[in-house]
Amino acid sequence: MPNHPRKGMRLMHVHAHPDDESSKGAATTAKYVAEGVDVHVVTCTGGERGSILNPKMDRPGILDNIHEIRREEMARARDILGVTQDWLGFVDSGWPEGDPKPPLPEGSFGLVPLDEAIKPLVALIRSFRPHVMTTYDERGGYPHPDHIMCHRVSVAAFEAAADPERLPELGEPWQVLKLYYHHAFNRPKTQALHDAMLEHGLESPYAERLEKWKPEPDWDARITTRVPCADYFGVRDQALLAHATQIDPDGAWFAIPREIQERVWPTEDYELVTSFVDTTLPEDDLFAGIDESEAAGVTVAGG
Repeated sequence: MPNHPRKGMRLMHVHAHPDDESSKGAATTAKYVAEGVDVHVVTCTGGERGSILNPKMDRPGILDNIHEIRREEMARARDILGVTQDWLGFVDSGWPEGDPKPPLPEGSFGLVPLDEAIKPLVALIRSFRPHVMTTYDERGGYPHPDHIMCHRVSVAAFEAAADPERLPELGEPWQVLKLYYHHAFNRPKTQALHDAMLEHGLESPYAERLEKWKPEPDWDARITTRVPCADYFGVRDQALLAHATQIDPDGAWFAIPREIQERVWPTEDYELVTSFVDTTLPEDDLFAGIDESEAAGVTVAGG
């Protein structure tokens, strides 16, 4: 019989687009699923304005049906990771290009009033009742308007879901015990992988990025939690490949051998933003400080 030490625990990831769940924290997800955690992915938009980033998928009929294709890709990734998933139903804002950048398309996610945008997420938090929730930092991880909006919506919904005075029609209030930001593309990790590639006489895919990347030690110091999950890098890679329009198997995503990744940086990294439980930093577990029996009864802030 498999051992499921975390059975009964619940984790919610909130992401902007289909594929984000596979490129940010997917090995962490696979690790916790294997340990019995119930993991739910929330996808804010359908990725309708995403480009075809894998040249092998740049074929007739793909871009014209990108919305449906990306939903199919998400379904495959969801099955690989072993998670459940919901779409919030907002429309991809796209990546604005130009100087100055043009306004976002009318009706897109980045333009939805925050009070409206949080409602479907508040409802999901109150129905799924996660003990831990992850999302992006205030920069969005990178400055895509949907990622920044995802941050704003996630933080606001985290607070609203616990408030019995707010949106009572969306269910019983629920206090998520811990909120984390992803630090998926932090500079120390990128530098360590770059250096390891050069040590092995291999070409690094990060050389140009690091030349332009100004060191920010205060920002890097915000990482509080490193989850060991190298055993699940293979699951992560399979989930990434499921997003065939977005991930080039011969591109930068897979330029670093997995053996080097496992040795040099065997963790995925997070910033603990809010905690209603006692925990000691630094952590190696998103559920650190959460007692399973106590978590089952938490419904409102301070409850």
